[in-house]
Amino acid sequence: GLVLGVYSSDKDDGAAQFTSAGDAFDRLVSGKLRALLSLCGPPLKKGKTRIFHGLHQDFPSVVVVGLGKKNAGINEQENWNEGKENIRTAVAVGCRQIQDLEIPCVEVDPCGDAQAAAEGAVLGLHEYNELKQKKKPVVTPQLHGSAESQAWQKGVIYAEGQNLARYLMEAPANYITPIKFAEHIEQKLRTFSNVKVHIRPESWITTQEMGAFLSVAKGSAEPPIFLEIHYLGSANTDDSPLVFVGKGVTFDSGGISLKPSSGMDAMRADMGGAATVCSAIVTAAALNLPLNIIGLAPLCENMPSGKANKPGDVVRAKNGKTIQVDNTDAEGRLLLADALCYAHNFNARAIVNAATLTGAMDVALGSAATGVFTNSSWLWTHLYEASILTGDRVWRMPLFEHYTKQVTDCPLADVSNIGKYSRAGGACTAAAFLKEFVTASHWAHLDIAGVMSNKDEVPYLRKGMAGRPTRTLVEFAARLSQDSHS
Repeated sequence: GLVLGVYSSDKDDGAAQFTSAGDAFDRLVSGKLRALLSLCGPPLKKGKTRIFHGLHQDFPSVVVVGLGKKNAGINEQENWNEGKENIRTAVAVGCRQIQDLEIPCVEVDPCGDAQAAAEGAVLGLHEYNELKQKKKPVVTPQLHGSAESQAWQKGVIYAEGQNLARYLMEAPANYITPIKFAEHIEQKLRTFSNVKVHIRPESWITTQEMGAFLSVAKGSAEPPIFLEIHYLGSANTDDSPLVFVGKGVTFDSGGISLKPSSGMDAMRADMGGAATVCSAIVTAAALNLPLNIIGLAPLCENMPSGKANKPGDVVRAKNGKTIQVDNTDAEGRLLLADALCYAHNFNARAIVNAATLTGAMDVALGSAATGVFTNSSWLWTHLYEASILTGDRVWRMPLFEHYTKQVTDCPLADVSNIGKYSRAGGACTAAAFLKEFVTASHWAHLDIAGVMSNKDEVPYLRKGMAGRPTRTLVEFAARLSQDSHS
């Protein structure tokens, strides 16, 4: 199969405006493609396709897909590069049509941006069907022509990173337990000589005095794991690392503050923070990015049992602060409190944590963007600029003292794990809680609850767990590595 792009025409005559690959193929078939397109009715709109059979012996099926306007660049209103997004969407749609035809291989027009085309193809074809007997045919996308092979390969690596996060998030919680999660990541990093993976058991967590993390884990029969990854990509292994921290609740029942049963199955993806940051490090290693990254993922389940946290219990975090657990379903921040304290051991250039932290984040932004709470404008700028390129957007949220007061005004302990006005500004009070465990001057908290899954909002991702914002984290790390070289 072959996927070719066509731009929407500015003129009313509607003559198809091919990409250079499309033009070359049309010449190869003596202008038949252009002729057929003009016979098929109005010009192709963005993301819409036409399929032709028997035009060329090498490509029994050719899908032509609309790319929108030719010179679409950064859209200031949308906060993304529209041209790149159009390519990702178009290529994904085209590749899926080839898959529906059960053709095992598809060549993809780079459409002027081979990295975006590769991302569209690899993300668009991904589907979790590990546990089904009847599987969709596997389609291998490859670059049509050889001009942009390096950019194409980079796009493949970026997309495979996000697909790894999608795989981990989608898999059932009885398949991805804390130890299985850690082993899966370790196996992905085994081939890299500059990566060390430490799978820390409960006894180690206890010696680290991570009382908040342990209090969540104790309700489950699955033992907790603290996953620690060291990627040494910088020429100087002593360079200050970027530290990624990810919430790794492999299943979240809510604990004693039990969630409603409707939709609870989706809480197998409550380790989305750990999945995205670990996948970003796997991707950074595959790209050989020249910087040091440390990944930290506290992994456990949040279950109701005779041993579980009870509302009103007080637990002690690694930095000595006491926490009143007013709602056992606000457990992610307890894990992160201890992991963030530990992250300060590494003299980090920046600490970035990601977590499916609050339903309030989904209410605030829906699935349009990841909410970012940060004490550093430098860090915000890097994350924001990275997200414009990836199309996986971020939006800055407030870290006002106003919210801090709501978590520190607590009857029994230093802080409460929920704001005293309960539902008001829930994503903001959760961020204010985390800030109580951070002294680093460059820290960002990414609340990814709203972008956890995809229905149809991102056209190049199928329905299911989204693995967002893995590519934005990778692009951010890549920008940081350039920053240190300039």
